[in-house]
Amino acid sequence: MKLPLFPPVSGRFVRVWQRNLTVYKKSWKVSFIPPLLEPLLYIAAFGLGLSGLIGDVSYQGKAISYVDFVVPALLATTIMYNGFFETSYNSFVRMYYQKTFDAMMATPLTMPEIITGEIVWAATKSVLSAALMLPVLSAFGLLSYPASLLTLPLSILGGLAFGATGMFFTSIVRGIETFNLPVFLFITPMFLFSGTFFPLDQLPAWAQGVALFLPLTHLVLLARAATLGLWSAILPFSLLYLAVYTLVFFPLALTKMEKRLIK
Repeated sequence: MKLPLFPPVSGRFVRVWQRNLTVYKKSWKVSFIPPLLEPLLYIAAFGLGLSGLIGDVSYQGKAISYVDFVVPALLATTIMYNGFFETSYNSFVRMYYQKTFDAMMATPLTMPEIITGEIVWAATKSVLSAALMLPVLSAFGLLSYPASLLTLPLSILGGLAFGATGMFFTSIVRGIETFNLPVFLFITPMFLFSGTFFPLDQLPAWAQGVALFLPLTHLVLLARAATLGLWSAILPFSLLYLAVYTLVFFPLALTKMEKRLIK
């Protein structure tokens, strides 16, 4: 299969990023609430509920508390959700209902530059959400530093990967309600079966193989390594997988969106 090539993109894509940032500033107080409160809800649920029921979890030959096991996965899923939903539902609204893309196309901006700005903005939101979660989780003594700071550059890569994924689906859906399909068939299974709430070795061998093809699996592995300091031989592969995944879906999203919008 021939891999998609990056269309030419200049630094003007930053203008799209700036436009989204300007809009974001108007509602930043509301946008800040979920990353701050969601960790508290999860800690209450897993720390006070499931943790006492399950006890310790065996991970890479070591016994760790269930809360310590789940926290990195929460960071990873936050990165995924912010990247994906920004370029799926939100970008679709800007494209189809608000006609923002049409307005930008009337400027010297090219379509690849517009879409690149959207994806980079999605990655920015992933970074912001991860950065907001870190101090909340740290207040409960659930993170170790400075290793946990590695989740910030990791959130850039994860945000780009899932931002490109969301934009790819935006390029092919017919209506906003159609996003229910990729969410149900792709995002939700990853949320449940990417080693987020239980170790992958609890799955059948065939399911473990399938999980290794899911990008969230590798994001969770990398986040867990950063927050717990448990490094393994698979981590370079996980980093390479996410990089290759991004290099495939990013230009694919650009070309598909250009075909959709420029007829």
